[in-house]
Parts: sequence; structure tokens; C-alpha cells
Amino acid sequence: MALPLILLPLLAQVGPGPALPQAPLEIKRQENRIRPDKVIDTPALPPSRLTQCLTLARSDPGSAVEQAGTWLGTVTGSARVEPGHCLGVALTGLGKLDEAEAAFLAARDDTPAMERANRARLGAMAGNAALAAGSPERALMALDAAHGEALGAGNLNLAGEISIDRARALVLLKREGDAAAALASARTNAPENAVGWLLSATLSRRQGKLAEAQQQIELAAQLLPVDPEIGLEAGVIAALAGRDDAARRSFRSVLNAAPGSPAAKTAQAYLDQLGPEATPSPR
Repeated sequence: MALPLILLPLLAQVGPGPALPQAPLEIKRQENRIRPDKVIDTPALPPSRLTQCLTLARSDPGSAVEQAGTWLGTVTGSARVEPGHCLGVALTGLGKLDEAEAAFLAARDDTPAMERANRARLGAMAGNAALAAGSPERALMALDAAHGEALGAGNLNLAGEISIDRARALVLLKREGDAAAALASARTNAPENAVGWLLSATLSRRQGKLAEAQQQIELAAQLLPVDPEIGLEAGVIAALAGRDDAARRSFRSVLNAAPGSPAAKTAQAYLDQLGPEATPSPR
């Protein structure tokens, strides 16, 4: 049973640095890449009880809390994992993050010891709930345990994803050196995860390492070409490096890719700060 991870963004700022020669990153609109001739009809299977509960949790979390609670009251042992998972998701939807954290941890503890990957996923969910609740210390405890479970399961990609969340907790705890090490581990174990490269670029920028930040944001954009957050970070790195025209192009690409979004509003604010492009002097 594969359980999804909940990932949250990392935001930070640094001061100016030296100019770099790299080109700007332009974020383009997503194209529909589904080929009609590749769509294959498969027989539909009835959704599992967990799937039904998770679907309800997204549309009506209050009802899902009641359903998951009733379900939990009828089962024992490892059978409590699925309703506990659903309960955690539903409580997250209601903004009851401390309770969600407890539900995820209980579900993790009900998961058999040999199912280390599932224990890791549920522990990561608990850690993310604690992060969202503003408790990075508790988050790091859950995420460190989840990271160990993922490594014990031999699931390096999952360990890399959890390292990204560990880095976010470490930044909030002002342990930037440890956060950098966690992100280095994430880039090694989950090199195809664009979020790891994006957060690496953000942290490098914070530390004034703009050359590294530029390389990392370019790799993030290669992995995830359509992402306004990557476009924003690319523009900020360019602006801090003194490449204002490149920064403008990156910010404008965010406006084109995600008009009306919060990222677009931030991009417009940055463009306003940069001001208009300089008019070439007549010869």
C-alpha cells in the first residue's frame, strides 16, 4: 500500500552577490502531452475503503473524521492503519494539525515493523503536520525516524524525499549547515525530485552562494519546466546577481505561466521593485 507524502514550500531571503553570466530561466505553459492513441481502456475496480475515505476527506473532512473514527472503533492491530491514515488526512483538512500529527503517528505505530516503507510514509506525514503546526522540533523527531525507516526498507527515493522535509525543519531551527547536508543527501537519493533542487537553490541563495544556486535552479527547471515557484526563485537569484534583465524575463514568464496566481502577484511585485528596463542611449 503506497501512501502519499505531503510536501510544503521553504521561503527565505539573502543579500546581493556577484554577477553571473547564465541565461534566465523562462517558465512556459504546460502543454497537453496525452496522446489519444495511447489511452487504453482498462476495467474499473471498485475503490477500496481507504480510497473512499480519502476521497471523502478531501471533499468533506468533517464527515471523513466521523467515518474514520467509526472504522477505527471496529478494528484492532494493523487493521487500524488505514482508518488512522484517513483520520490524519481528514484532520489536516480541518486544520487540526496537532490531532492529525497524533493520528499519523498512531497509524505508524500500528503498522507492522516489517513494513518499513509504510511506516516511513506515515511518519513523514506526521512530520509535515507538525511543520505546518509550527513545531519544527517535533517534526524533526518524526522525520528523522521516518528517514531511518526508509533507509532500512532500501527505498532511497523515499529517503531522499524525507530528507527534503528534514531540511525544511532544520532551516526553521536555524541549523542551516545540517539543512544543507540533508539536501545534499536528497539530491543523491532522489535526484529526479525537482523540489530538492529548488530548495537547494533557495538555501544556497540564502548563504550567498549564487553560482551554486544558479546551477541548482537550472536543474530544478529541467526536471519541472512548468513551476511558478521555480520561475520566482530563478528571478530572485538573477536579480541578486545583478542580472536585472534576466530577472525580469524570469518573472514575466511566471506571469504568463500562472496568471492571477499568488506566484504571479509576487512576480509582479518583484518586477515593480526592479522598475522599467533601461532605454538604450541614442548614438
